Amino acid sequence: MRPLALGIVAATAVGAAAQAAPLVTAHGPLRRRLWPRLAGIGPGSRIALTFDDGPDAGSTPQFLRLLARARVRATFFVLGSLLDQDPGLGRELVASGHEVAVHGWEHRNLLWRSPTATYADIARARDRIADVTGEAPTWYRPPYGVLTPAALLACRRLHLTPRLWTAWGRDWDARRSPEQIWQTISRDLAGGGTLLLHDSDSASTPGAWRGALAVLPRLFDWAQRQNLTIGPLATHQV
Repeated sequence: MRPLALGIVAATAVGAAAQAAPLVTAHGPLRRRLWPRLAGIGPGSRIALTFDDGPDAGSTPQFLRLLARARVRATFFVLGSLLDQDPGLGRELVASGHEVAVHGWEHRNLLWRSPTATYADIARARDRIADVTGEAPTWYRPPYGVLTPAALLACRRLHLTPRLWTAWGRDWDARRSPEQIWQTISRDLAGGGTLLLHDSDSASTPGAWRGALAVLPRLFDWAQRQNLTIGPLATHQV
């Protein structure tokens, strides 16, 4: 095959891979197998606990109280637009020992956003988090777990590390009971994993956060029996 033809084939393959990458990163089993660091796999003695879609004055403080009683710290991936509405709650997250990370300014699928809009969304959220908390965030997680090439480039420019998850509770549906949420979590969660839950229903059905809140004591009991330490991504060493 001539060089020009080879170049066309190679370019086509690269383009196809770039288009497929967001779909692969959103697929849990493939993500864990192909990109374990991106999925948040760390030391087998630890679990990273993460929350998305807050902060929300109607729900986040209840998570903070429960976490304080259990002496557990977590990473909160916040939306810049919500943090902007309640900066005091953002400062409370940090004062309580939790880590604040970037979930974007708006909860919109990056597949439908231009590279310019993607960068602007992530940068705006990162800057607001730094302003409110006094600390530059380390981590980025895209809405719906769809990590596009434009988002990866933005992370590199903004000195953010993308981090997804190895297990979730599918807790965005208020019809799911705590038992159903736990069954979903327990299928995939193991030592070294990163768990995704939601401390807000800002992008979920109303009241969905109550299921995540209710399942936390069971998670803490399970981790204690397994001799696993729960903490934020900063201590997960991934």
